[in-house]
Amino acid sequence: MKEAGIKASTTGLYAWSPGRQAFYSGTGNQLRNAAQAIKPGQHWAGDFTYINTANGYLYYAIVMDLYTRKVIGWSLGRKRNSELTRRALLMALGQHKPMVGCIFHSDQGIEYAAHDYRDRVASAGLIRSMSRKGTPQDNAIVESFFHSMKSEAVTKAIYKNEIEAVVEIIEYMHFYNNERLHSSIGYQSPKNYEKLCA
Repeated sequence: MKEAGIKASTTGLYAWSPGRQAFYSGTGNQLRNAAQAIKPGQHWAGDFTYINTANGYLYYAIVMDLYTRKVIGWSLGRKRNSELTRRALLMALGQHKPMVGCIFHSDQGIEYAAHDYRDRVASAGLIRSMSRKGTPQDNAIVESFFHSMKSEAVTKAIYKNEIEAVVEIIEYMHFYNNERLHSSIGYQSPKNYEKLCA
């Protein structure tokens, strides 16, 4: 190819940026080596997904307590940014008190690595933790929630509007937290399990 003066069409699509890699990976996966949570408020995790509507994507971010499997904070918005994830975290902090040294785990991404988000996590006394690049299984419990939601409730390929999508998402969250049974917590709902742990 070089002799013929031919270049691959993918040339230049990916540029190695060591500074950027260090920015995302510097936090490390604190959750991987941590002792398993034995109480609510020890390990939290966050992630977001998108819902397709006729007016474009609606982004949905959550914070989950990994011990009770309860969604403790959430946010919906048209923009995929740190404000979306920060609002979900603020809701969680407003309704639940994390333990000292609580780990907050997320995937890599600017939505969780932005300075305003990092500052809010630090001011709440949470320990930041991030999945390794290309390893979504590190955040498997939250990913499992989104999978369940999309297979059990959010079944429409495209919602007619944002309101229709929001109503169905909120209804599912209520069902998930209050009624849906989880084998990992003794076939209890997250709400009942949280009460048992109180």
